[in-house]
Amino acid sequence: MTVASSSPPSRLPLDGVTEARTKPRTSRAGAREGRGDGRLAAVFVAPAMLGFVVFLLWPTLRGIYLSFTRFNLLTPAEWVGLDNYVRMVHDPIFWDSMKVTVEYVLINIGVQTVSALAIAVLLQRLTQSAVLRGIVLTPYLMSNVVAGIVWLWILDTQLGIGNEIIAGLGLDRVPFLADETWAIPTIALINVWRHVGYTALLLFAGLQAIPNDMYEAAKVDGASEWRMFWRITMPLLRPVLAVVLIMTVIGSFQVFDTVAVATQGGPANATNVLQYYIYGSAFGRFQFGYASAMSVALLVVLSAITFLQYRLTRAGQSDLG
Repeated sequence: MTVASSSPPSRLPLDGVTEARTKPRTSRAGAREGRGDGRLAAVFVAPAMLGFVVFLLWPTLRGIYLSFTRFNLLTPAEWVGLDNYVRMVHDPIFWDSMKVTVEYVLINIGVQTVSALAIAVLLQRLTQSAVLRGIVLTPYLMSNVVAGIVWLWILDTQLGIGNEIIAGLGLDRVPFLADETWAIPTIALINVWRHVGYTALLLFAGLQAIPNDMYEAAKVDGASEWRMFWRITMPLLRPVLAVVLIMTVIGSFQVFDTVAVATQGGPANATNVLQYYIYGSAFGRFQFGYASAMSVALLVVLSAITFLQYRLTRAGQSDLG
């Protein structure tokens, strides 16, 4: 007589059922956590988004609309289509202001970039002192208005200490801010003095990302500091330098406060940069529609320049492998 052996039931089906039951619970819990993190992130982002919409997006859209209207604050905006843009194309003062602005940008960016790069390399190669970094950054802590007033006093033709030193050396006094030839270069160099420390620290941060092993290997191979600068520093710093150039070019095209304080666009419109001309058209002559059209034109120019800079400098790519 054969007795059927009894074996304990397998646990696999039960384990499978248990696993199948716990997986949805785990996924549901993860989904709830994800939704909770999303709500928390939205709470923290909301103030910044509100500021962006109120102070950037809405004024930009409003300005684009006003550029197609005739508006003077006293009467409702009147739609005029492309009249403001046609006027802008035929406005000699607009083109002269654009020329003055480009001259300022070329001087400012050229001197500032070379000076900032030299300061950043010296900070990296010679010292890591936090005190020196603070000293370099000091002019940037001063507002543009204060910097303009201080340099206006220093460079005053009759009483400025700068011209007193020049006269003490037996040279003729220089009307830095009162001469058509000197005015824009002087304004550009004042802003170089103020911003070069901040630009240098941005480049210094980029230099910190370059591995020091590369410099050590180059030294072993007998490379000079100059050769290491061109073969190691410049290629690997290119993405950071490209972004810094984009930022400084945009900022240079928006120069206003130094001109408003030091020269008021003079002498003879020699420093009548585009931002100052836009300001005068809007708040001096109440031609808000025309001022908005020039602002939109500046927006288009800056967008095109930024796009070209980004593509030509390959700002989104790094040579660090």
